Amino acid sequence: MPNMQRLANLPEAEALLASLVKTMMPHVGPDTALVGIHTGGVWLAERLHVALGLKLPLGSVDVSFHRDDYASKGLHPGARASSMPFPVDGAQIVLVDDVLYTGRTIRAAMNELYDYGRPGRIDLAVLVDRGGRELPIGARFCACTLPEPLPKNQELVLTRDSEQTLSILSLMLKDRHDA
Repeated sequence: MPNMQRLANLPEAEALLASLVKTMMPHVGPDTALVGIHTGGVWLAERLHVALGLKLPLGSVDVSFHRDDYASKGLHPGARASSMPFPVDGAQIVLVDDVLYTGRTIRAAMNELYDYGRPGRIDLAVLVDRGGRELPIGARFCACTLPEPLPKNQELVLTRDSEQTLSILSLMLKDRHDA
C-alpha cells in the first residue's frame, strides 16, 4: 500500500468544507446543479448539496472515457457510470472536485458534461488547489490554495471514514508511483 500521511499545515477537510459552503452560499440558488467528479468530488458534492440546501438532484461524472491518457493507460479499473438526473441544456452547473492539480481531470469532466447537453454556465468548486496547473483552468470556489505546489511524486487524496453518505472527510498525502 502506498505511503499515506496527514499533510502538515493544512486545515482539516471538515473545516475546509465549512469554508467552501460559506463561500458558495451567496452564489448558488434553486436553479444551481452540483455535479461531483468520481470519487472524492462526489463525496464532497454530497456534503455540499445538503449544506447548501439545493433542490436539483445531484449529478456525477466519471471522466475515464475523456481522459487524455486513455489511449496509453486504458480504462481505469474503478470506472463508474455518470449520472445527470436533470436537464443539462442551459443549466447553471457547479462542477465539484476534491483537489485541483493539472486541470486535465476538469477538462475531461467538462467534455463528459457536454455529452449530456450544453450548460448555460459551468463553475468549479474544489476543496484544495495544490498548484501545478498544465491547462488554463481555475476554481471559482476554493477552500484552500497551497502556498507551494506539491512535488509531482506526491498527491493529495480525500478519504472518508465509511461508505455512508455524509461521513467524515480527511485529506491525506500519498506517494505516487506513476509520477
